Amino acid sequence: MSRQSSFRLPRPARGPAAALMAATLTTALALAGCGAGDSPSGAQLLVTQDFGARPVADLAQPKVGASATVLSLLEGNLKVIVAGGRVRSVNGIAAGGGSGWYPFVNGVGAKKGLLTQDVRGRDRVWWDRHPFAAATRIQAVVGSFPAPFVAGVKDGKKLPVRVECQPSDIPACQTVQDAMTAAGVFAAKGGLQQSFTKETLRIVVGPYVQIRDDETVKTLEDGPRVSGVFARPAADARSIAILDAAGRTTRTLGPGDGLIAATRLDDGQPVWIVTGVDAAGVKAAASALDEGNLRGHFAFAVVDGRAVGVPEVRATP
Repeated sequence: MSRQSSFRLPRPARGPAAALMAATLTTALALAGCGAGDSPSGAQLLVTQDFGARPVADLAQPKVGASATVLSLLEGNLKVIVAGGRVRSVNGIAAGGGSGWYPFVNGVGAKKGLLTQDVRGRDRVWWDRHPFAAATRIQAVVGSFPAPFVAGVKDGKKLPVRVECQPSDIPACQTVQDAMTAAGVFAAKGGLQQSFTKETLRIVVGPYVQIRDDETVKTLEDGPRVSGVFARPAADARSIAILDAAGRTTRTLGPGDGLIAATRLDDGQPVWIVTGVDAAGVKAAASALDEGNLRGHFAFAVVDGRAVGVPEVRATP
């Protein structure tokens, strides 16, 4: 059986008051990134197996000294064996047999020097043990939302956020912007720019057939080995296959079903994708853009109103 659950629909604020609240909170968060805000004492640590499907440890207030790195935070809170510059075991759960321990900071992984990267106050550090046969590089995940947007993607540096929608008037576009406001993030909104940038965090929203020309979005069609996302849109964009850890199709998203995923092109910033095969599916995905829904998922699908973790992982008998 796959990991499924019902999900809650967020109720974000709207209107000028919401915009003022977002601006005020954004300013406060920016100030928190200076001085005492750089202390790692506010960091969080999540440790899981099998793409987030099996929890190992979830520490909202992990033990941390005056400074910490991605690796030392793990070593200071769990029993860890490191050899050859790699984590070989966590709490007795060993790497090997085609699986390894991989870190993500604020939803971003596969970066050189990540193990020694400093941890800052609002960072969310996530270690997961999973097989690497179908995807050797998983560069971005959605399960640390809203950390990439409020804590930055490296060294506490926050980047501008832009919600890019195609078509520009699709209702899900406003739903996504409202969700960002509820998370304390000011996000500009506009049409699809189809641009490669290192200075903006982009959230691309729309039916897949409408957004597939975006260079980063289109990597989904090449499967997890290229995109790091265990979902592959069909060539005609009329369906999206959801895959298991081996890259095999477990189900197919059709009308009304949605997908939230994140990926990264080369050294660009992670791009979040809120999509489906039709407007109803995009709306379902947009309505699920919430910390409680996404937590611990590499990617996230909404199928017949139910949450499905992506990749799908069979439950232990």
